[in-house]
Amino acid sequence: PQLSGHETFPLRYGWLKKAYDAVAAAGGEAEIRNVFGDDAIARFGVGKNMVASIRHWAQVAGILVESAAAKAVRATALGDRLFGMQGLDPYMEDPATLWLIHWQLAAQPTKTTWFWAFNHYPGVTFEREQLVKGVERLAKDRQWARVAAATVKNDVACFIRTYVAQQPSTRSGNDDALECPLSELGLIRALGKRDGFRFVRGAKSSLGDGVFAYALLDFWSRHTTAATLSLEAITHEPGSPGRVFLLDENDVADRLAELAE
Repeated sequence: PQLSGHETFPLRYGWLKKAYDAVAAAGGEAEIRNVFGDDAIARFGVGKNMVASIRHWAQVAGILVESAAAKAVRATALGDRLFGMQGLDPYMEDPATLWLIHWQLAAQPTKTTWFWAFNHYPGVTFEREQLVKGVERLAKDRQWARVAAATVKNDVACFIRTYVAQQPSTRSGNDDALECPLSELGLIRALGKRDGFRFVRGAKSSLGDGVFAYALLDFWSRHTTAATLSLEAITHEPGSPGRVFLLDENDVADRLAELAE
């Protein structure tokens, strides 16, 4: 299970680009300590905990990959395509980039709460405490050791802040209200009652067919070696485009028809 690493900070604008540039400046691969060591506080212009958070998000978003044995970090092909010299979207201005990052976070079990919430949570509406209890029950069923209640609570809080924009206040300011770019996807909305939320299922106008096809092929490669894939699997299987993008069967069928044309 992965229920920490973000230091309670959701992904913020500019963080992935900063992490990528730090590695690219070293030729595309560098020692971890040279990128995220003590001098990273000055390089990134953030505190020590945020440096650890940037490192976490760059890895789980598939922009950087670390080798524990070699104590090195390098840029991935996806990182190069998005943030490199000829990058497709270095400043994350295109919704396609946000959908790709969401796919990286929620399509594989790497990010436990993200994967479970989008692929296994049985309801459409939920309260914060329901997600916390659900992840705790998952940890108990899987017999995961050393899963503290406070850790799960913080992870669920970070998950919600990733997709639901905070209301600005005099204390937090507008920066915190717009802290995570993935809130622009509109996948989760706050309900009127305190700590109530809803998964927004249905057609996604900002989700391009290119990203959908990328996700479909990625899912297919992990799901089966067969030459065909059923509409039911694409829509309903854990880790599928239908689950991760909150699409219903008609939405998926329409997109498959467009791809065929």
